[in-house]
Amino acid sequence: MQNLCQSGFTLLRHIEPVVVLEQLGSTLFDTALQLVVKDRCANATYPGLSGDDSQQKAMTDFFMVYNLIIRLVPILPAIVLARLSDRGRRKAPIVAPLVGYLLSRIALLLVLTLRLPLQVMFGAAVLFGLSGGFCSYWSGVMTLASLGSTVTERSVVMMRVELLYGAAGLLGSLVSGHLFQLQTSSLGHGNILLIVSTVVNLLCLLHSIFLLQVKQVPSKEPEEDSSLSSHTSDDTHTPVVKFPAGINMVNVVLLFMAAILYNCAVGGAIEILGSFVMKEPLSWTATQVGYGNAAGNAIFLTSFLGVIVFRRCVSDFTLILIGMLSFASGIYFMSFVTATYMFYLARSLNLFALIPMPTIRSLLSQQVPASSCGTILTSLQLALKFAGLAYIPAFTKIYQRTLDWFPGFVFTLSSIFTVLAMIPISIVGCRSPRRHQYERIQGD
Repeated sequence: MQNLCQSGFTLLRHIEPVVVLEQLGSTLFDTALQLVVKDRCANATYPGLSGDDSQQKAMTDFFMVYNLIIRLVPILPAIVLARLSDRGRRKAPIVAPLVGYLLSRIALLLVLTLRLPLQVMFGAAVLFGLSGGFCSYWSGVMTLASLGSTVTERSVVMMRVELLYGAAGLLGSLVSGHLFQLQTSSLGHGNILLIVSTVVNLLCLLHSIFLLQVKQVPSKEPEEDSSLSSHTSDDTHTPVVKFPAGINMVNVVLLFMAAILYNCAVGGAIEILGSFVMKEPLSWTATQVGYGNAAGNAIFLTSFLGVIVFRRCVSDFTLILIGMLSFASGIYFMSFVTATYMFYLARSLNLFALIPMPTIRSLLSQQVPASSCGTILTSLQLALKFAGLAYIPAFTKIYQRTLDWFPGFVFTLSSIFTVLAMIPISIVGCRSPRRHQYERIQGD
């Protein structure tokens, strides 16, 4: 019993509980924000647009400004926090953004209970950005995950974090729609949901301050070819990609290009998807919104299983291409969705869509020393943020101008970006030397 308690306490000191608590609170908040914005934009009117199209324009305009603030403001704070991380304060990029998360939840709760203007959330987005935002938080999480694992297992460790992130999101999304509809004599729709979200984020912040432990696994230098006969109990034949000792800047640039293009494709599509399901002919309710978000989070689980299955027989580069192809096919089908069952069919094609980004991060982390790991991952996040300043308004305006003749055009555009992202990954795969290490069980 004592050993069990010690094991449980040790597990609590890892990064995984922080990821679970934060994502639970975030999925509840995301559903609440989506539904509050829909309610506040219901009476919006624009010349020459129908009531439904006016609501869509008002919603997409709000989310465009809100998301641009979230991506622009954290740039300098994230750089500062990354420098602190690489100087030994590894928890700083995690704790600071969690304060911003908590303030955002409180702000939306005040908007809902006190009937404050929706524009108050722009101020909340600024505070969230000044705390480092998701850019700093996720790079901090991935830095701790990568430093706490060996090079050969880093992809699996990162995908395990993504798995828990998705599982927590799936659970939170499934209950979020139901929680939104709960009300009492003193609390209206959405208040209970936001209170639960705020409490969960508060627990997450306290956990990261008092319980989270920074652990680093000593890295081992690659052995020469003559020493490949190491004995191990694992009899699987796993291809291992080894990079040169120096930083190959061409590969780094190509990996950045692929990540940016793919992030534009995914981010642009998801940016519009939340508003797309609110309009006719789908016209989703609060419960359906929660289930739809749950379908998106379920992709974290299938992507993790995809990594476990495929990594035994293919390289990391092929894994990335499989994930990109999965997203391209699913999001292209989303262009023609006119019923809820078609939405879930399209999402089912995205089974492995979340494999590329953590795998790209893993490849990048292998090309720099541990002392620069936080900087390179934060640099990637910042590059994705800068890309968001372009693709968010672009996808929003394209969607608004194609509402009448082809609302799903942005999803077709997203699939094209995904195909383009496959090109630099293919080039890196061809350029990188591949050595296959086979672990053999010797006979008596």
